[in-house]
Amino acid sequence: MFSIAASQILLALAFAALLASGEKLRIPRIKWPLALFILGTLISLAFSGNPAAGLPQVRKFFVFLELVVVFSALRDLRVVRWLFLTWAGIGAITALRGFVQFAGKVREAHDLGRNFYEYYVSERITGFTSHWNTYSAEEMFALIMIGAYLLFAPRRRGAWLWVLCSVLMALAVLLGETRGIWIAAAAAALYLLWFWRRWMVVLVPAVALVAFAASPASLRTRFTSILRPAKIDSNQFRIVTWRTGLRMIERHPLLGLGPEGVKYHFDEYVPPDIPRPLPIGWYGHLHNIYLHYAAERGIPTMLVLMWLLFQVLYDCGRGLRALPPGPSDRRFLLHGTIAVVLATLVEGFVELNLGDSEVLTMFLVVVACGYLALEKPEKEDVAAA
Repeated sequence: MFSIAASQILLALAFAALLASGEKLRIPRIKWPLALFILGTLISLAFSGNPAAGLPQVRKFFVFLELVVVFSALRDLRVVRWLFLTWAGIGAITALRGFVQFAGKVREAHDLGRNFYEYYVSERITGFTSHWNTYSAEEMFALIMIGAYLLFAPRRRGAWLWVLCSVLMALAVLLGETRGIWIAAAAAALYLLWFWRRWMVVLVPAVALVAFAASPASLRTRFTSILRPAKIDSNQFRIVTWRTGLRMIERHPLLGLGPEGVKYHFDEYVPPDIPRPLPIGWYGHLHNIYLHYAAERGIPTMLVLMWLLFQVLYDCGRGLRALPPGPSDRRFLLHGTIAVVLATLVEGFVELNLGDSEVLTMFLVVVACGYLALEKPEKEDVAAA
């Protein structure tokens, strides 16, 4: 959440230390879909016609070591709990940085005589990251996990601090004005509320309407742009990427264009009825994990990725049903993992979220900890409380 370079250096050192320790390397029970996803990627790369171009995606497999390190090295749920409390603290710090950035952008727009909304949509807050979507996704993951902690973990002293962190991160997500994140965070929140106090789900629409009415004009404009976009909004360019992706899949259904192929061959597949110049936007990927992985690596590999994600949901759901009633660290971890996966699936309709190394890193940590919770006996939760 501070630096992807530092994170990956530390990951490499942690993996080296794990190897040197002689501890058995372990991986969660998603190893088969994960192995098939990697295999499908390598086969797609081999038949792509330009394997060298796709090597960045092969190097990104390094990030999956997060699963091995976390699942092999962590044993105590108290340590796992503090991991996510630390996320909340860091998330609050990055939220404060985002607030400072937001204030600066308000001042910049005023000094330039620009309409704030039009200026801000292309210059949003980024925290310590290089892009607003990465920033918002990181804040969302940390917010979901601390939300699950507050709702489902045993009550502990100092809860007010984590509530404060939650408020700061929620405000950061709101000011980030990334609509896919808003919808994904709402889906995760509805899931958590449903399993905490179902009657509160009924209040969500009313709360949303009050929040909308009380929001500044730029936020209201951003909300309404989901259905009534202005020229500056990204709706139209996403339609272009999705239609282009469908043409790629139609012509290369089994192996796709190869890793990175979407970026290098995008212009060749743009439907002829779409006028030029194309709407303003980023055309380096398809802004949809389902279309992108199918177009890049083939439908079978995309389905294997879906198998992996739904396996996590199934395993965590089964684990929750086996728990005795009452709050526990296991319950918060399993609910948090499900909520994070659901948020990823929802945002995946409008963004290539798992293609971002920072987001993928945090996602894999959550998944590994969810599987750790499946292995821990309930008596450890009672002792930890």
